[in-house]
Amino acid sequence: MQTADIVVIGGGMVGAAIGYGLAMRGASVIILDEGDSAFRAARGNFGLVWVQTKGLGMQRYADWTRQSADLYPEFAAELQETGGIDIAYEKPGGLTLCLGDAEFERQSRTIGSLHQQAGPGRYDAEMVSRRDLESALPHVTLGREVTGGSWSPHDGHTTPLRLLRAMHAGFARFGGRYLAEHRVESIEPGQGGFTLRTAGGDVAAGKVVLAAGHGIPRLAGMVGLSVPTRPERGQVLVTERVQRFLPMPISSVRQTVEGSVMIGNSNEDAGFDDGTTLDVGRDMAARAVRIFPALARLRIVRTWGALRVLPPDKFPIYEESATCPGAFVATMHSGVTLAAVHARRLPEWILDGRVEDGFEQFRAARFDVQAAA
Repeated sequence: MQTADIVVIGGGMVGAAIGYGLAMRGASVIILDEGDSAFRAARGNFGLVWVQTKGLGMQRYADWTRQSADLYPEFAAELQETGGIDIAYEKPGGLTLCLGDAEFERQSRTIGSLHQQAGPGRYDAEMVSRRDLESALPHVTLGREVTGGSWSPHDGHTTPLRLLRAMHAGFARFGGRYLAEHRVESIEPGQGGFTLRTAGGDVAAGKVVLAAGHGIPRLAGMVGLSVPTRPERGQVLVTERVQRFLPMPISSVRQTVEGSVMIGNSNEDAGFDDGTTLDVGRDMAARAVRIFPALARLRIVRTWGALRVLPPDKFPIYEESATCPGAFVATMHSGVTLAAVHARRLPEWILDGRVEDGFEQFRAARFDVQAAA
């Protein structure tokens, strides 16, 4: 039986960030991963580090997202030093573009509500006109329907697979152990820790962190937690490589460091089907061409689907079990955006019990109407 101070269940974006942060703090950590058969959202991620529209309805989440974006430049530099991998992180600001007056008005209301929710001077995003967009995107011809959009200086983007690989490399450098093909079948709380029965053998640890995305609801009841989530499919199109022409990411279109253009932003209730469909791909491509007509000349070379992990209100869930102390859960759909704050702040919670003001708002108890009342 292998043993560690802490076992992290899940080797995707969330589990890798937490494992990396814990190992960097000097903890003995094992990451247990199901393997490539898992519904791994990390391999289908669009790559945005996004702030401007996050947190409407929960200011604590808006602040958490901004905190992660502020940590990202140092985080990216550290990953290159510890893991030797450039995650291609850029923070030029980001845009959400609107087609037509109705979309512009809806986005204006959203940005206005976020300003009002945050309070004076606490939310940094603004609506911009078409003329502003033409100045910000001097080498791009906008479609005639583009009326304007919203912009935040805190938005950026990265390459998700490089990010995942870099966190795993850093985790290994700090002594972490990664065990693939170790799907957890059961978690048995005991005196002073937990025993995990896995497909690859038993593992024991003083603490356990559930970060296995869609696998969490099955595991949560074993440690006295209730974690309601559902899958939401998103599809992505990728074009051939062309010379860089987009100086910043757009919420539904971004150009990678290699030159390919990613087109995405679908939201589908398809259960656990992570496939692709012609109708959704067609609609995404058509909208992208309405925004940037020049995209019509590019060939689509790849497409994929992946499953977001969505709590009922779409905000993260972080909680320690009341009945099995030492068992933690961390789940959300913003694994890339929140990677920096997960690596920095969650180890303080798991190792030291230290949390920031308002952290209790992320507990799953918010979905229990009777308890909340």
